[in-house]
Amino acid sequence: MIDDASEAPLIDRARDGDARAFDELLRPHRDKLWGICVRVTRNHADAEDAVQDAMVAIWKGLPRFRGEAAFSTWTYRIAANAALGVVRRRREVPVAEIFDIEPDPGFEDGVAMHDEIQAALRTVPEDFRVALVLREYGSLTYEEIAEHQGIPVQTVKSRLNRARAAVRAALAVT
Repeated sequence: MIDDASEAPLIDRARDGDARAFDELLRPHRDKLWGICVRVTRNHADAEDAVQDAMVAIWKGLPRFRGEAAFSTWTYRIAANAALGVVRRRREVPVAEIFDIEPDPGFEDGVAMHDEIQAALRTVPEDFRVALVLREYGSLTYEEIAEHQGIPVQTVKSRLNRARAAVRAALAVT
């Protein structure tokens, strides 16, 4: 495993376009990235797509990596988001049921409602939003979310309740 001190030069070299440094930087994280993607997608082919999407997103996102979180945490979040993107493309979740809201009769095709919910999700603090997306779109258990976010299960439940309430409140305003 690479420590933080040896990661920093690799990050700098990868930011400068060094593909070998990028490969070396990600090598110790590949199994965990794969595990996250398989767990979220629950399908090996989809997980492969998600890992590829994550690798591209990590490469493109390196210039924006600020080092406020550990590199591994940052990459795992990107992998989870990539896997969730694959799941979303695969199936549409009945979002009205997730947030216990009545669909507006004006939302005939669901696209407008989807846009409203996406806008409402953007108002939720990131840690709460990630927990909610992992639960509702990724179908992860409370325990899996707790492990992913490095928090106790009770905190996951609290974040989910607050995230749902924030989304419902944002939808009531819009």
